[in-house]
Amino acid sequence: MGIELMEFIPVHTTTKQVAIDGESALQVTKKDKLMDFDENTYAKAENTSFHNGVIEVKMLSRLLPDAPDFARGFIGIAFRIDDEDSTFESFYVRPTNGRIDDPVRKNRGIQYFSYPKYKFDYFRDNGITDFEGPADIGLDEWISLKAVIEDNKGTFYLNDNDNPALVVDNMKLGSDARGAIGLFVDIGTEGYFKDLVITPTD
Repeated sequence: MGIELMEFIPVHTTTKQVAIDGESALQVTKKDKLMDFDENTYAKAENTSFHNGVIEVKMLSRLLPDAPDFARGFIGIAFRIDDEDSTFESFYVRPTNGRIDDPVRKNRGIQYFSYPKYKFDYFRDNGITDFEGPADIGLDEWISLKAVIEDNKGTFYLNDNDNPALVVDNMKLGSDARGAIGLFVDIGTEGYFKDLVITPTD
């Protein structure tokens, strides 16, 4: 099913169907929690209850004109979102970190987090680096994301690469978590999504 035929519930975001590069895409922008990181800010696909399987989507991010200096073009997915939007898992990218010379920022091109307890600052504050890594990505270009989810393991691929960009062996919500799929954006991002495919395996 094309993304233009799916129904999305904006959660602390605004959504709009637009044409970009001659194709239909869903534009998602934060509306609330504008300066709070790693929050429940996504467009949630209706009637999705996902436990295990594969999530594929193409996404493109641009910086908003009023984006703060620390904006990175944050864009990605949320999954296993509960009915109250109070817990979920997420994987997102930071395109402005993709090809930068700064080695610290370069190693922060991608991020896994789990809401609400295990956001990126929890990992940083505790010196945990297993949930982020580098990626050859940039702003204003389509990035293909494939997430393979199996119980408490998440394997994340970018741009059809055979090697995963990140493997998370201990996702924080545990192996029994189930819930909706969302298209995630964060501070200062104007995000676009197309070609969403959800393939459950149970």
